[in-house]
Amino acid sequence: MIFILFMFIPGISQANGIYYYQDENGTFHFTDLPTSDKFRPFGMFRTRDPHSQDIVQLTHRYGRLYSIDPVLIQAMIQVESNFNPVAVSHAGAEGLMQIMPETQKDLGLTTPFDPRDNIEAGTRYFRYLIDRFGDVSLALAAYNAGPGRVERYNGIPPFRETQNYVRKVLEIYAQNK
Repeated sequence: MIFILFMFIPGISQANGIYYYQDENGTFHFTDLPTSDKFRPFGMFRTRDPHSQDIVQLTHRYGRLYSIDPVLIQAMIQVESNFNPVAVSHAGAEGLMQIMPETQKDLGLTTPFDPRDNIEAGTRYFRYLIDRFGDVSLALAAYNAGPGRVERYNGIPPFRETQNYVRKVLEIYAQNK
């Protein structure tokens, strides 16, 4: 019942810093003081609107800063999280740009569910990958599968997920450019 209340009044969860997780039995647990990394912010920046002014402005800001077309950043966000700022993948990647916890540490990202911080860190990391591999397709593959795998295979790895990721991002980018 409380869960439903939070769903319809997202300001409550934002104002009070409410966190939640769902256990293996499907039970939701809520707190204002998370005691483990299982807890996720509830109701924070709940838009999935690809045209959200906040997301568009952030992709333009960090696109300019890191010399990456904001439409490409938006395409990555669409494929990574479908514009869900609190998305968590089965592998543990978090936020709009689905950044893995280890990469978050490397980037100094401490608030992966904050759209501004996530887009800044993800764009900065993508710029690094473009510079490292000298090719957008390889940088996208490295973003998805990891730079070590792109080096190991000397190109886009033969993983269906990675190949589909690169294709989808580039298709969305071409459609929206």
